[in-house]
Amino acid sequence: MNNQREIERIAKIYRQRKETINPHIYSFFNSGNLFTNQSRERNILSALKKYGITSLKGERILDIGCGTGCEIRNFVRYGAMPENCFGVDLLQDRIDSACAISPNIHFRLANAERLPYEDNYFDIILLFTVLTSIFELSMKKNIAMEALRVLKPSGLIIYYDFYYNNPKNRNVKKVKKSEIYELFLDCDIELKRITLAPPLVRMIAPYSYLACYILECSRIINTHYLGIISRSHYCPVKIEHPEGPLLL
Repeated sequence: MNNQREIERIAKIYRQRKETINPHIYSFFNSGNLFTNQSRERNILSALKKYGITSLKGERILDIGCGTGCEIRNFVRYGAMPENCFGVDLLQDRIDSACAISPNIHFRLANAERLPYEDNYFDIILLFTVLTSIFELSMKKNIAMEALRVLKPSGLIIYYDFYYNNPKNRNVKKVKKSEIYELFLDCDIELKRITLAPPLVRMIAPYSYLACYILECSRIINTHYLGIISRSHYCPVKIEHPEGPLLL
C-alpha cells in the first residue's frame, strides 16, 4: 500500500484549490449550489428509506474524505447522534476546521487505505467525491476494501461521485459504472444518475428551480451517480497491517 506520491499529489491539489476556488460557488446563498444540495438530500433520504432506514439515532456513521465535516453534519441534521459520527481526511487543516466547527463529532487525520477502526464497526459509510480525486487504481482498491472491512454485514455505503469528466478540472477523473462494480466485487450495487450539470444549474437556478427540477428528472445531463452499496454477499478477506493504521 505504497501510494505516498499519490497522497502528496492529492494534498497539493487541494491546497491549491483552497487558495483559488471562489467560495461563493459552494455557498448556500448560491441558488445553484442550494438546489444541488437539496436535490442530493432528497435522493439520499429516499434511498435510505427504500433500504428500511427511517431513523439514524442508533446508526454509527463514517465519512471517508470528510473535508470540514459538512456531509456528516447533514446526517446529524437527519437524526444521527454526533457521538456516533466519525470522519477521516488526508488534510490536517480540514480536520482542524471540522473539529472546531463540530467538536462533538469524532474527526481524525488518516489515510483511508488503512482506516483506524475495527472490522464491522459502521452501519453507514459515506464515500462522496473521493474516488474521482484519486488517479492510482491501487489506492482506489485499497480504500474500497477498507470501507468494506469496517462496514457491518448489514451496513450500507452511500456513494456519490462524478461519472463525467470535468473539462475545467483535470485533477479529477470520472469513475465509470464498470469501475464501481470492479472496486466493490460481489456487492449489491444500485446506482442512480442525479445532479444536474453544475454549470447549467448555476445558470438556471436563480430564475427557475422548476426548470432545474424538470431537467434533472430527465437524467440526460446529470453528472453524478448516487449509489447504495451493500456487502450482503461479500466475503471479506482479513487484511493484516503489521505496522498498524497509517496516519499522516
